[in-house]
Amino acid sequence: MQNLPWEAWLHVNYKPVSAGNCQTAPPEPMSHTRIPKLRWWMISLIMLGATINYLTRSTLSVAAPTLLKQLHIGPQQYSWINATFQGAIMLQPVCGFVLDRLGLRAGYAIFAIAWSVISMSHAFAGSWQALASLRGLLGLAEGSANPAGMKATSEWFPAKERGFAGGIYNIGASVGSMLAPPLVAWAILFYNWQFAFVITGALGLFWVILWLRFYHSPAKHPLLSKDERDYIVSGQEAALAAKTKPSILTIARQRNFWGIALPRFLADPTWGTLTVWLPLYLSSVRHMNLKQIALTAWLPFLAADIGCLFGGFLSHQFQRRGLTLINARRSAFTCGAIIMTGVAFVGFVENPYSALALLCVAGFAHQTLSVTVITMSSDLFPSSEVATVAGMAGVFGNLGLLLFSLAIGGLVTTVGYSPFFVCLGVLDLIGAVLLWTIVKDPASASSERPN
Repeated sequence: MQNLPWEAWLHVNYKPVSAGNCQTAPPEPMSHTRIPKLRWWMISLIMLGATINYLTRSTLSVAAPTLLKQLHIGPQQYSWINATFQGAIMLQPVCGFVLDRLGLRAGYAIFAIAWSVISMSHAFAGSWQALASLRGLLGLAEGSANPAGMKATSEWFPAKERGFAGGIYNIGASVGSMLAPPLVAWAILFYNWQFAFVITGALGLFWVILWLRFYHSPAKHPLLSKDERDYIVSGQEAALAAKTKPSILTIARQRNFWGIALPRFLADPTWGTLTVWLPLYLSSVRHMNLKQIALTAWLPFLAADIGCLFGGFLSHQFQRRGLTLINARRSAFTCGAIIMTGVAFVGFVENPYSALALLCVAGFAHQTLSVTVITMSSDLFPSSEVATVAGMAGVFGNLGLLLFSLAIGGLVTTVGYSPFFVCLGVLDLIGAVLLWTIVKDPASASSERPN
């Protein structure tokens, strides 16, 4: 079936039937021409893109024990390499602005092609300076993933389903990070570390083909039924339906933006520690070899996958028990922050597998709370601003990750990893307090207005 907009497809396939001076309305298309629950297929396609996005960005950390040794790169230089990535990915507002202006389909395809080619170019790096430059370019392109995911969630789902849909999309981050250890280790053991970057980049180009073939917005998708389109539209908040162009300065002046951005600043160092430093920690402190890392380093990300779904599920359960949408999100975040305190004990257990179990708890807890605060951008801002807001909040998340990673690189050889794990156990509790005190619930505000 051709990829035509709904109106054009209908015009081609159906002609009105004359009956005297009156005409019957065009009949509904045959049921087999529509895909039931198409919105879930679309978020799955977004999730697959996020999976490859995080697979390519995690390739370096898994290859690090081998790559750093061959290129004579130390922990501090490694932190500088990752700092360029985090510094560049802080340009997420630019990515979000481009996606809001160009549209999700074309804009995300451009970014995905860029990050795939850049990832493959890592194979030609011969020094930490070259790696740092490539990581900067990669960060700029891959910063599009979060704004794209939130924009798709906002466009394709009614408010009551966004928490769960956001959890499905965010699974991609965990799955990509989970696939990296076995895939990259296999590439290194049977070929070399250069091949690992080539294969992950090639997967990105393959996904772009799928994206351009199957993704369209709800307004233009030829396989979306009228009933499902009406269901999506009817579930959107009327207050967020404004079609204004995004303004970064206007967004930055709103307290709800800071209520999302500051908790992300405090939460994202956990994810950075798992994705950037976990293989080196297992290698240098827990004395695991590459095969052992391949067999175990993916487990915290499997737990994170479960956390993605649990965060959306928990938020929905709080809503069913009478909490407003925003309070349900905040309650789910708080539960995740309490669970996160377990990571503080990673450095104090002797058994490496006990430490790994606590890191799994950290992965689960982080994604439980992360998916809720990320989804709040679509709960609090108009759909035309969601990608920009998500990108701006992502700046603060990545800034927290950047500063924390630089601190690890500069101090780990003298103080070890244990103090950093303790910090991770505390930061999200502070984030929960900020989320409750800064964000203004639109539902509560409207109920307080005089009739």
